[in-house]
Amino acid sequence: MISGEHIIGFVASAEGGDIMTSINPANGEKIAEFIVATPAEVDRALEKAAAAFQVYRKKSGIEKAEYLEAIADEIMDLGDELITICCAESSLPKGRIEGERGRTTGQLKLFANLLREGSWLDARIETANPERLPLPKPDIRYIQIPLGPVVVFGASNFPLAFSVAGGDTASAFAAGCSVVVKAHPAHPATSWLIGKAIQKAARSTGMPDGVFSLLFGDGPILGSQLVKHPNVKAVAFTGSFGAGKAIYDLAVRREVPIPVYAEMGSTNPVFVLPQALQNHTELLAKGFSASVTLGVGQFCTNPGMLIYENSESAGIFNSKLEEEFTQTSGGVMLAANIYQSYNAGVAKHAATDGVETLAKGNHTDSHNTASPILFKIKSDALKAQPHLSEEVFGPTSMVVEATSRQDILDIARNLSGHLTATVHGTDADLIEYQDLLDILEQKAGRLLINGYPTGVEVCSAMVHGGPFPATTDSRSTSVGTAAINRFTRPVCYQNMPQALLADELKNTNPLGIWRLVNGLLSKDEI
Repeated sequence: MISGEHIIGFVASAEGGDIMTSINPANGEKIAEFIVATPAEVDRALEKAAAAFQVYRKKSGIEKAEYLEAIADEIMDLGDELITICCAESSLPKGRIEGERGRTTGQLKLFANLLREGSWLDARIETANPERLPLPKPDIRYIQIPLGPVVVFGASNFPLAFSVAGGDTASAFAAGCSVVVKAHPAHPATSWLIGKAIQKAARSTGMPDGVFSLLFGDGPILGSQLVKHPNVKAVAFTGSFGAGKAIYDLAVRREVPIPVYAEMGSTNPVFVLPQALQNHTELLAKGFSASVTLGVGQFCTNPGMLIYENSESAGIFNSKLEEEFTQTSGGVMLAANIYQSYNAGVAKHAATDGVETLAKGNHTDSHNTASPILFKIKSDALKAQPHLSEEVFGPTSMVVEATSRQDILDIARNLSGHLTATVHGTDADLIEYQDLLDILEQKAGRLLINGYPTGVEVCSAMVHGGPFPATTDSRSTSVGTAAINRFTRPVCYQNMPQALLADELKNTNPLGIWRLVNGLLSKDEI
């Protein structure tokens, strides 16, 4: 069995007496033990993070890029050991973990490329005009600077890509922030291996001691200590609504409130318009069933609700959907508590008036194994019982039968915030239902046409966020290069001597980046 220690900068630490254990969700076997962090260890990690920040924030874009690239290389150097341990802790298949490792290293390199280019800093220059009347115009220069130490909470469902070296950590490092990660209790051994890789990369690239730390411990207790610590300047979280909202509430009640970027999941509604329902019955039934049950439904973008207008085509679609969904299979969930929550949510839906079971997937009676289930309800029952539109994390979804076009629009208007919203329609459908699209773009961070929300492309144009309660800040994304903006703030310098300006703001533009100069984008010297 693996045992490891906290990573506090370049130092290992294990002072406490309490133990946390990771369990293989498929068979209940113990994989690793870690000692729970003490308050003194939390303080040391954040004292180091604050000191390291003052050094790291001054590193050039190229230096930070080299650090991110070194992390990616060190992760790959972990080889099969990482894959084996991660599969055991998560019960996710080898191919999925290998793909996620590629996504993790890929997004580190994506941010490294962003840093090497430099225009993300949004440099703006307004040159002085001493002759302007009635008052002279001063020289004013604007740039983004990092916030300070960031606390990252690792997610359960992506033990690599949304965990210790995931998008939150990568974007915080890219912004120039030091990072303290709270390891997720479902995969501490995986977290420790990745943490050691980050520590090694920090040493090899000359980063300051304390630029990264990794702590293990109870979620509410350790999480509260981290969020309330005065050295912390921002928090990133991916997980349940309850945990995310609790973190947010702690942060805004601090003497000095700090931003919390919590991605808390959503139902990700899918709307199927009349002609698409009629013309693509089989493809829609097959695609939707596959999306709901992909990865045992353990994606924050899992489509938890499908809405269509009742018609003759709808009856045929329901039959085909039932047929396709019956052929799906469940699987072992990430952890026992996630499996228990799934069963509780399914039982609550099943016991609600007006809800019928449309189809069940194949059932396997083994350890922490979830069975897919598809419910159906009429729109009036949904409106009367809005809890039915809340996320149940796992391989389940709710089919909603609307009575008319207006009913579909009313359902859309009554939606809360979601990460995604999807519309399936022909060209004619989409023109006729343009007002539906107008509604949905106000309800979600990503609007999809004729696709499925599972699968988030890591690229500069991606938005993985959305209005509350999907996230605590609808203006941000946790995936893609725009994620860096969560951990910066703007500052401007008035009449600052050239020698004291950052290279990005100097007249000579030594980095050759795009800048907004007197209202016009330019790479030229001033």
